Amino acid sequence: MLKNAQNEGLDPNRWRTLFVVAISQLMVVLDSSIVNIAIPSAKIDLGISDANQQWVITAYTLAFGSLLLLGGRVGDYMGRKKIFMVGLVGFAGASALGGIASTQHLLFAARALQGVFGALLAPAALAIISVTFTVPKERAKAFGVIGAISGGGAAIGLILGGTLTEYFSWRWCLGVNVPIAGIAATLAYFYVHESKASGNNTYDIPGVLTATAGLFSLTYGFNQAATHGWGDGHTLGFLAAAVLLLIAFVRIEQRVANPLMPLRVVTERNRGGSYLGSLIVGAGLFSMFLFLGLYLQVILGYSPLKSGFAFLPFTAGIIVFAGIASVLLPRVGPKPLMIPGLIAAGVGLLLLTRITPETSYITHVLPALLIMSSGMALVFIPLTTTSLHAVSNHDTGVASAMINTSQQIGGSLGTALLNTVAATATTTYIASHGSMGDRVQPFGMTHGFTVAFTFSALLLFAGAVVLALFINIGKEAVVETEGALVH
Repeated sequence: MLKNAQNEGLDPNRWRTLFVVAISQLMVVLDSSIVNIAIPSAKIDLGISDANQQWVITAYTLAFGSLLLLGGRVGDYMGRKKIFMVGLVGFAGASALGGIASTQHLLFAARALQGVFGALLAPAALAIISVTFTVPKERAKAFGVIGAISGGGAAIGLILGGTLTEYFSWRWCLGVNVPIAGIAATLAYFYVHESKASGNNTYDIPGVLTATAGLFSLTYGFNQAATHGWGDGHTLGFLAAAVLLLIAFVRIEQRVANPLMPLRVVTERNRGGSYLGSLIVGAGLFSMFLFLGLYLQVILGYSPLKSGFAFLPFTAGIIVFAGIASVLLPRVGPKPLMIPGLIAAGVGLLLLTRITPETSYITHVLPALLIMSSGMALVFIPLTTTSLHAVSNHDTGVASAMINTSQQIGGSLGTALLNTVAATATTTYIASHGSMGDRVQPFGMTHGFTVAFTFSALLLFAGAVVLALFINIGKEAVVETEGALVH
């Protein structure tokens, strides 16, 4: 079998490579939810104020979101395996620093460092999969594994974070990354094949500066909107700066010989539509974890650990249907999977609008989770494939980075927008239902969540429309994509 693989020009270690990348992907996804569970305990231990608690999350998202494009290009030019390993080792070191942090500022700095190394790690991981798997059916399976981890890992993180915090210490929510990254880096050294972009590998310094500053301003502006409102001076200032910097970035990319983000990557119809769809889906889906988690813990009184287990059906649904999607993708193409998938996920979110403080998990939450997970699994894998459709070897890393960047910006936008929607709906409900007495607070909060779920569903439906209009490749193009990645 090994000889046959070599004769066909296939990497004999490709499945081991997938295993290594899957470990790293799981670590990054787990980290996004596991740290949320650690925040209440860390606040007490390090004396973090309510005003500063957001920096446990924001420090990471700012660094990660603003450096992804640069991270993708660094991997293309310096070697994807090399940067993948640097990302793993650096992420482990930053996690260890956060785990032993004695002050809140050291914890915030460690989280920012995690974001820096995550921005190197994430695009390199996807780029490695893209250049390693060149057979359509195998590549669909590989992205199926990554998609299942991306979609279901957050719920696993909630369970693991609840267990570590409840029985050990919040510090282990960060420290657990060290052995995981160590194992992945060791295996990567032996099994991952090195690949680099060919051609001109000079860096576009003006593009790096404007893109990084622009994405930082955009991400920070969204975070400010979530905590201080859209009318806040800092919010408006950073969003205005983001617009100016990103316009300058596009103008620079049109003129320089070797751009950081070649416009050919995003102007191709299918890739551009995929990035826009990814942004909209990220904005819509993020609210599900945020507001449903609050509903389970604050309204229904679930512990963090029990809340994590409550999300397990979502994880199970993602895993099962990701397998189905990976089998169907080479047979039917991406569009017949993504459009029904987004519609199903939107319907699942609409089902969540029926919850009240008096409804049960089994009747009102569980069915919605199962429908959403089945739908999103049909979206994740094809969307990754169309995001990398016909991209050249030279641009694989930066195209992979765009997937993460669009999801990151979408998540930040969704948090800011839907937080405002939920808070406004809650305030309005409480003001008009004063006669309810003590019951008005939980009913008002739940009403805010349901209004946010409605907006989230509309965003997913809008994403379905975007993908229906932009994606025009069929199953034959999945085969064409493979050939484009290996020249």
